[in-house]
Amino acid sequence: MRPPIVFANAPATSIEQLHAHLRGHWRPAIRAVMVLLSLHSLPAAQIAGLLGYDAATVRRWIGRFNRHGLAGLTDRPRPGRPRLGGERLMGRIAALLARPGPWTLARLWRYLNRPHLSRRTLYRRVRLVAVWRRSKLVARGDPDRWRAVAAIAEQLRALPRGAVVWAADETHVHLLPHLRSGWTLRAGRPDVVTPGKNRQVTVFGAVELTTGRWVYRLGRRCAADFLYLLDEVAAAFPSAPKIVVICDNDSIHHARAVACYLQAHPRIEVLYGARYSPHDNPVERIWAALKAFIANTAVTWPGRLRQIHAFFRARSPDQLLTTAAPWTSPWLPAGYKRNFWNAA
Repeated sequence: MRPPIVFANAPATSIEQLHAHLRGHWRPAIRAVMVLLSLHSLPAAQIAGLLGYDAATVRRWIGRFNRHGLAGLTDRPRPGRPRLGGERLMGRIAALLARPGPWTLARLWRYLNRPHLSRRTLYRRVRLVAVWRRSKLVARGDPDRWRAVAAIAEQLRALPRGAVVWAADETHVHLLPHLRSGWTLRAGRPDVVTPGKNRQVTVFGAVELTTGRWVYRLGRRCAADFLYLLDEVAAAFPSAPKIVVICDNDSIHHARAVACYLQAHPRIEVLYGARYSPHDNPVERIWAALKAFIANTAVTWPGRLRQIHAFFRARSPDQLLTTAAPWTSPWLPAGYKRNFWNAA
């Protein structure tokens, strides 16, 4: 059933492009909207507030429509010399910005073969098709990702009743503080003291995907600590006929010691997700919450370890399950809560 009320919820980039088009080559369309709203008895001031224009502008276009009809909503010929660069320049700028690179005004000016434009004029042309923002790193991705995801979902459907499914992962926490944006006083930018020498600990964690049961340990990035985590996972549900642990393709998960452990413990099965697809793992969202919890704080090394333990002690299984949001992971088939609920 469709929702009774629907609101626009698009990324900020789409909203910026929409505003740019409404003030660009869609200008006659926004003028037609002014006329249609006026036909519904909305005053010019209210139309201006809705569309982000001045009330005098709205009255001018409504008056032109009353005098000339649809022809009055088009742009009149403008006197003077044509705009420097023309429409072809805009297409060249857009084609350059579609290629990855550290694009600045000086670099664009060189790649455009040094057009006879001032830097200010070039800036205005660039602003019509682009915004200044930071690039975003994304995972390379696995070309066989959906094949690997479908294989995991098929294996989960074949599990016996009472089996439990865990998602496992590891992350690194440093003594060097994690920094993130936040509200600060206008008086100055806050300073976060760096340690004299950085240290690192690896946090291994696993969440059960129906109850939110969470186990974790601190250690080193090695197969031995991953095996300790598997022991804790097995001890959490001693009566389960099958325990499935889904993790990524890190080398420690494929170590010989792990293979020997799985042969000695047939009740435990490890499934591997697609390569370069960390967003499939629900535990990644728990790591994001952990690093947001410890961000912008400079503490001693024992204090950093206490912060990690305090984060997990202060959260219930329901809260961790909500943070992990496993229902958004493509690993799990539809209705996994019903199929894999552990009554014990």
